[in-house]
Amino acid sequence: METYKIHSSNNPQAPNGGANDQKTTGGANAPKTTGGANDPKAKRSWVKFTVVTLIYLAFLVWVKSWWGLLVVPFIFDLYVTHRIKWGWWREPEVSPATRFTMSWVDAITFALVAIYFLNQFFFQNFVIPSSSLEKTLLTGDYLLVSKLSYGPRIPQTPLTMPLTQHTLPLLGCKSYLDHPHWDYRRVKGLGHVELGDIVVFNYPAGDTVAIRQQNQDYYRLAYQLGDQALGQPATEIGQQPTLASASLHKGMSYEEQQQFFSRLYAAGTAYMRSDHEDFGEIVARPTDRRENYVKRCVGLPGQTLQIRNNVIYLNGHAQPQPEHVQFAYEVTLRTDLPDDLIRELGITQEDLTTQRNGNVVWMPMTAHVHQVLSHRPDLVKSIRPAEPASDWLYPQNKVTGWTTANYGPIWIPKKGARLHLTLDNLPIYERPIRVYEGNSLEVRGGRIYINNRPTSDYTFKLDYYWMMGDNRDNSADSRFWGFVPEDHIVGKPLFVWLSLDDDYGWFDGHVRWNRVFKRVWDIK
Repeated sequence: METYKIHSSNNPQAPNGGANDQKTTGGANAPKTTGGANDPKAKRSWVKFTVVTLIYLAFLVWVKSWWGLLVVPFIFDLYVTHRIKWGWWREPEVSPATRFTMSWVDAITFALVAIYFLNQFFFQNFVIPSSSLEKTLLTGDYLLVSKLSYGPRIPQTPLTMPLTQHTLPLLGCKSYLDHPHWDYRRVKGLGHVELGDIVVFNYPAGDTVAIRQQNQDYYRLAYQLGDQALGQPATEIGQQPTLASASLHKGMSYEEQQQFFSRLYAAGTAYMRSDHEDFGEIVARPTDRRENYVKRCVGLPGQTLQIRNNVIYLNGHAQPQPEHVQFAYEVTLRTDLPDDLIRELGITQEDLTTQRNGNVVWMPMTAHVHQVLSHRPDLVKSIRPAEPASDWLYPQNKVTGWTTANYGPIWIPKKGARLHLTLDNLPIYERPIRVYEGNSLEVRGGRIYINNRPTSDYTFKLDYYWMMGDNRDNSADSRFWGFVPEDHIVGKPLFVWLSLDDDYGWFDGHVRWNRVFKRVWDIK
């Protein structure tokens, strides 16, 4: 959490004299009656100007932006020449009301600029909004995110209100201007994304959003709604509707699959646009204005990833699981778990109530929790692994037969690497090629065209990553929306500066004191 000390003062009235009195002392706006090389005040002004300018020039060298040199003359005037009346409102002839108002305007403006600068290039606050990383990072953990770790991005939409991501509070309108819009560029940082890092990034599927369903993947939602709309409704009481996707099978050709998925998408999109009350306006967002997500990096550029029975393999080698990784189980309870055991094991009310039917609970558990409950026959009747999800996994427009527990293999694109494209792998890589790297892509007569040229190969311009949550069966991650491009990377969480548990009151454990100022890399 950034803390700022803001200096503001009002120029006191002189004890004697009127408007014609000569001022021999004063602030930055007072006329100079003495000067020269031996004037101590002049020397101090030059020293301040030199120090500030050197720091500012070092910053410009770092970000490689020479447009900032236009500010140097103003810095010179502020500290040396004083031609511009920067603090006109401090003059004695200005009314007290104006001085009071302008002092607040000055302080607030300074604070907003400082916050904007710090958030853009150095540090940002982030709160864990969901349980996808539990039990490593918990819902209600407030993180200090370092943008220096991977190098801060030059803002792509620089004109934005500080402390907002994309929407102004209360007003509900955009908090940024679409123009100017600068191309992606990242300045040198302290390192690069490494395997196992917990990373904050912009949501890749957030380029299109239904305003009233912002927590939903727009594309997955469109396919799901289209699937329902084009299916067969139930005709008898108790009968389940038949989804249109029930007719899909691996034996369909590429063209047949794409035509089918196009119909689903069109139907789902049309439904959302017609139901403004539930979905609101459909908007597009630039990369740096998309929702912030946090996951663990489990795959690096150039690696081939596969999941077999919940174990991640990279280039054919099994990877160790995070210490606090969770998997879902169907737990049949004999009785409700005691409160002291719930607290001891770190079980949340979300774990116990999100998917529950009587005494049967769909519950995420660490290996430790699973072991403890397995030895409590007085409380638990049975525990068995939950069925892994298989609907609308990435790529959402291809029949793969993959599940969240058995997924891939899938090659992660690397900058400069050349990939041979086929109709079989095109659905996997069309989004990076078309959306993230800005190419036109289509298939005509069984041939692939990129930027209206027939091709069978593509060289990637960006590095990509594979991100997953530690709460493996309750995580919206790369298995659902695919690769995370390097231009979406925001930063690396350093430590938890505050942690709040909504399951408990202020005097009963609402603050998780044992997590305050805990380094993220110490939470395995």
